[in-house]
Amino acid sequence: MPSSTNKKPQSFEHSFDRKRHTLGLFIAPLFALIIFFLPIPGLTLSAHKLLAIMTLVSLWWITEPVPIAVTSLLGPTLAVIFGVISVKDGFAPFANPIIFLFMGGFILAKAMMVHGLDKRFAFGLLSMKWVGSSPTRIFLAIGIASMLCSGWVSNTATAAMMMPIALGLLTAIKDMFAANGRNIHLHEYKYATGLMLMTAYAASIGGVLTPIGTPPNLIMLGFLDQMANIKISFFEWMTWGSIAMIFYFIITYLLLKKLFPADVSSINGAKELIDKKVQELGSWTQGQKNTAFAFGLAVCLWIFPGILNIFLGSDSPVLKLYDQLLPESIVAMLAALLLFLLPVNWEKRTFTLKWKDAVDGIEWGTLILFGGGLSLGHMMYTTGLSKWIGDGIANSLGEPNLLMIVTVFSLLALIMSELTSHTAATNMVGPLGITAALSAGFDPTPVAVAIALSASLGFMLPVSTPPNAIVYASGYVPITKMISTGFIIDLIGIFLITIPIVIYFVTWILS
Repeated sequence: MPSSTNKKPQSFEHSFDRKRHTLGLFIAPLFALIIFFLPIPGLTLSAHKLLAIMTLVSLWWITEPVPIAVTSLLGPTLAVIFGVISVKDGFAPFANPIIFLFMGGFILAKAMMVHGLDKRFAFGLLSMKWVGSSPTRIFLAIGIASMLCSGWVSNTATAAMMMPIALGLLTAIKDMFAANGRNIHLHEYKYATGLMLMTAYAASIGGVLTPIGTPPNLIMLGFLDQMANIKISFFEWMTWGSIAMIFYFIITYLLLKKLFPADVSSINGAKELIDKKVQELGSWTQGQKNTAFAFGLAVCLWIFPGILNIFLGSDSPVLKLYDQLLPESIVAMLAALLLFLLPVNWEKRTFTLKWKDAVDGIEWGTLILFGGGLSLGHMMYTTGLSKWIGDGIANSLGEPNLLMIVTVFSLLALIMSELTSHTAATNMVGPLGITAALSAGFDPTPVAVAIALSASLGFMLPVSTPPNAIVYASGYVPITKMISTGFIIDLIGIFLITIPIVIYFVTWILS
């Protein structure tokens, strides 16, 4: 790949980040001090201190002058120093069961990558007869593979895995044209741009499928549990997450297919390339079988309570006992721990996963960010800050209805996720949405689901989400194309998919 294709993306991203970091480093503490010394009626002293701390933390989450995980630790640390909360209560949320649910998910995902189970799935899908050498069907298959993988593996890992596959297919197109006497520049080739965007967007879309698919989902489930004592099961999330995922994907596929069409009916060499990759995988290894067993066990145990609920009812003693003994976090840890017990070579005492690989697979920064967000949410509730903010938002909206609250916070989550990490955006917007819904007298679940879904729609900028940054760095995606395409999908996703699904389907399920 020519080096010239990478200079522009890297320089743009570096310049944007440098200005954002520098501005936030100095502006955030200044704003926090202003809030601290500004008289604010209706707030207790503890809530006033917490508001100043949250101003600093929120602005640093957006501008990232220091790593997001560091900022997440700063919040409870300052709260203890300024007497807002005790050290025990301030750091207790870092051991919330949701942290261990995601930790187990990380370990399972790492085992899938170590043993190539993710690639086996992706190449298996691409090698199906219906795909063949058609660029349109290859385009669809790449998107489906990225989407389904990212429902269980992080969108970053999915995009990093799928991009070399897409690049290999683009090389096959270039070679095919060269053999026919036509030279093309892939960074100017429409289909190449569309295939890269499909890889990134589908990896983000798939995350809405399951609670462990992307951090915003679990963050909002944690806030609901902590701030409203509402528990949403794995199965319940998948009922609306699957519908949202399918509609998001259909819209994205149709739009990208229209904007970035292929100018050939067949890609010579594409089928051979995929078949070769499948052959290189060989037969199933013991490590792949063990990982598939542990993963399948986790999925079955996660969705089984939903089945019990359907047939026995929510008040069933059997269901209550199951939830008590096998909550989702325990299932995740049980499946993850099995990977250290299932042998791949008993004589050598070699097991499915090594601790070093597991440690490398756990996104510790994300877990710390979870803990920091849950800690601030807990403090907002205990100090009364959440009620003060919720009442203020509800009053400013006049006589709000559920549609209005869902729309406002969906848009806010989307805008914030375009400017910063969707995880940080959810940590900031989530507590506000829940408190606003509670203050207005509504069930906060639809608002929480809308915020989580909207935060996954950051499609406009490379900084919005890691998959965007990964494909942008390839040099095949002009920034103007990413912005314009992402803007259209964002608008369609919010107003034609997210809000209708949340208002009509989620509320119907809850009723």
